[in-house]
Amino acid sequence: MIATRSFALCAAAALSAGAFAGGFFVQTTFENGLEGWVGPTGGGGSTFIEPGTGNPGNSLRTVFNNFGITFVNSDPGFVRDLSSHSSVTFSVDVQVNSIFFFSQEVSRPWLVEFRDYDNGGSGYPWDSVWFLLTPELSSAAHGDWTTFSVTFDATQAALPAGWGGYGEEDPNTFEPILPAHRTFADIMATYDQIAITTFQPGFFFGFTDHDIRLDNITLSSVPAPGVGAMLLGASGLATLRRRR
Repeated sequence: MIATRSFALCAAAALSAGAFAGGFFVQTTFENGLEGWVGPTGGGGSTFIEPGTGNPGNSLRTVFNNFGITFVNSDPGFVRDLSSHSSVTFSVDVQVNSIFFFSQEVSRPWLVEFRDYDNGGSGYPWDSVWFLLTPELSSAAHGDWTTFSVTFDATQAALPAGWGGYGEEDPNTFEPILPAHRTFADIMATYDQIAITTFQPGFFFGFTDHDIRLDNITLSSVPAPGVGAMLLGASGLATLRRRR
């Protein structure tokens, strides 16, 4: 399912860092280091903080050749029990310098994934739920800073609209699915790692050159309506804001 995209106001202005009225707000701007974020590194390239290239301030830049790229965080703050929060928002600012494959610029999917590694030995490395922030991340569409976000109800058992699962295989389509004994709220209560990635479950890509910057990675929960915070979108709604 293709994510709905719309312009939206930023709820962060209504929030302060840390807990507030039953909610929370955590954000990495890369002004104070990585704060738990790990990006691709090794023979294919590297991930590093680049001063003065962010939105604003510093950015996290990855220049890497591989099938795809993934950024993960397992630290408290970004990894917490979300299952009691009915309105959670994840957002990330992205600038794509290049996604280059087979002598041309291409697009790749871009998603957020909540991974639970304590999955009871299903044969998959983890159980997860994931949301496609955009199916077409590219330098042509996102050469300027763009904010992707999704707001969802972490208390519900069923997968919200637009969300996928991982951890078992559908016996008919052979596509990855959430195991039958796991619910969306289960994963939100026990996930061990949050990931931002171009690896969409069930899809495969060739070796690709990536040059991408990230900034303002945010996870927040707002209190119940009427407490003074603004809600972004509805359950399962992806919002996109371009910044010139």
